[in-house]
Amino acid sequence: MGGKKKILIIDDEKDFGYFLKFNLELIKKFKVFNATNGKAGIKLARRKKPDLIILDIMMPGLDGFDVLTILKENMKTTAIPVIMMTALDQNEPKEKACGLYCADYFTKPIEIDKLISGINNILSF
Repeated sequence: MGGKKKILIIDDEKDFGYFLKFNLELIKKFKVFNATNGKAGIKLARRKKPDLIILDIMMPGLDGFDVLTILKENMKTTAIPVIMMTALDQNEPKEKACGLYCADYFTKPIEIDKLISGINNILSF
């Protein structure tokens, strides 16, 4: 993998997840994995041990808050920084996400340049 940082995207919107994957892999310093639901995302996080997780809040089944709580309670995944994202432009989800120790928070539609800047800050590029 040549020192590429691993990023896991957990989002039930497949097209959006692949849009992010495509744009992040264009930079050539990230290897990106996708999961389309919370359960699959948790399994992939434990198996791949990504350097960063980008997590949607609004998903069926386990929502992003549930997934973040599970990740932070597990020794294998607790230290992985998580960027939360949602289509809700409200303060309540942001406050809840920050209370659960997310590393950053973005509202959809995401400006890819701002997301990349946030990722670079978290991963110290």
